Order: sequence, then C-alpha cells, then structure tokens
Amino acid sequence: MTPRQPNPAASAAHQRLFPGHVSTLPVTDPELIEYFDNFAFDEVLRHSGALPERTRLMTQLAALIAVGALREYQAMLGAALTVGVTPVEAKEIVYQAVPYVGMGRVFDYLHTTNEVLTERGVELPLPGQSMTVPQTRTAAGLAVQKQIIGEAAVDALYAKAPADQQHIQVFLSGNCFGDHYTRTGIDVPTRELLTFAMLVALGGADPQVRGHVAANLHVGSDRADLIAVLTALLPFIGYPRTLNGLRAVDETAPPTT
Repeated sequence: MTPRQPNPAASAAHQRLFPGHVSTLPVTDPELIEYFDNFAFDEVLRHSGALPERTRLMTQLAALIAVGALREYQAMLGAALTVGVTPVEAKEIVYQAVPYVGMGRVFDYLHTTNEVLTERGVELPLPGQSMTVPQTRTAAGLAVQKQIIGEAAVDALYAKAPADQQHIQVFLSGNCFGDHYTRTGIDVPTRELLTFAMLVALGGADPQVRGHVAANLHVGSDRADLIAVLTALLPFIGYPRTLNGLRAVDETAPPTT
C-alpha cells in the first residue's frame, strides 16, 4: 500500500515554513495529516492570496492564542519567524491579545514566545514600543479609538454608558487603545486585522466581531481582506466560528453583486 502523504504543493509549503522539522504525526496519524496538510497548506493558501504571507501568519498566531492552542502556536511562531515576521511583531501580537482574551490566557503564550525567541538567539527585552506614559495614555487612546471606530461611535459609547459603567469606557480608551493601539511595531490596520482574528477565534463575541469588521473597513481593509483572514484561520479554528465571522462580514460589508 502506498504511504499516505500530503501532495507536492502542501509538502513544499510545509517544508518552507518548518524547515528540517520531523513530525511524528505522519507516522501515527497519516490519514489525518495527509488531508489536513493538503487543506491547510495548499487549498486554503490558494484561496487566501489577498493576504500577504507575513500578515496571514500573524493573524493565525493571534487566533491560536484566542483558541488556547499553545503547542500549535509554538509551531506556527517558528514558521512565522522563519518567513520574516520580526521578534518585535511576534511580541506585539501577544501584547495585543491581552485586552481581548485576558492575561489569564496570554500568560503562557508570553512565556512560550520568550522561550522561542531566546532559543533563536534574540536578546530580551526587545526595544520598547510604547508611545504613551500614564499621564497621556487615556487622551492618546481616545484619539486612536476615534480614528479606528469613528468619533460619533465613540461619543455614543460614552453617552449610552450608565454612570456606574463610565469607568469601563475610560478603561477601553486608556487601556485597550491607549496602552496597546498606540504602540509601534505593528501599524493600526494590521492591529485591527489581528483583533478581528482574535475575536472570531474566541467565539461568543459576535457583536464585537461586527464592530471590528466596521473598524477594519474604517482603517483601510476591505471585504476581500477579511474573507482572506477567515479563510486562513479556518483550518485552525473550525467551521462554526469561521461561518459566524463570515456572517458578520456579510452583514457589515455585503458583496457588491
């Protein structure tokens, strides 16, 4: 019987992303690896071509954090670094996840990222990327929040929040946007794609997914970009969450024909 193995295109992509890596799974689970690799590293890549490879891998890393896939994240982080995602970008993906999935989940990913970077000879800490201080974070965050979401939408969030929840709106401006979105290392449009990927992968955040579809459109991405991200995430987050993401895209940025 002929051994089961991925097709030539999938094998070539896998070798380029994971050079020299010898997995035990083709031995223990040859059928699954044959069709998963054919799907994830050939078929899916042919339908996510609107997305640059580095951006695709960055969104996949963000989604893997959100779904809690630590071992797969570690493998894909190696692939991302191999094809040119920088250590600063890798760290910024992890930092960007904190306001969306919480430090409870990010803690292990932060340590794993540090271990992978150290094994590759990267000296830590990396150069700082923060552009705010405690005295400026809220004002700077509010400005970038309005840039991303729209001034009227942000003003409405503050206006609609009850008095005993106003502090949450301040937290969003100062912490979510001021501490994170003002950082250098990754530009705002890419950060928004990362956030979209995390929220879709997280599940149960449909209103926030719709909000960040609109935010992505506001900062320059389009329907094709968002569908390309969802296509790239599908093998790693499954169909239900991907389909929910597609519904959010269709509701907020419907096809033109």
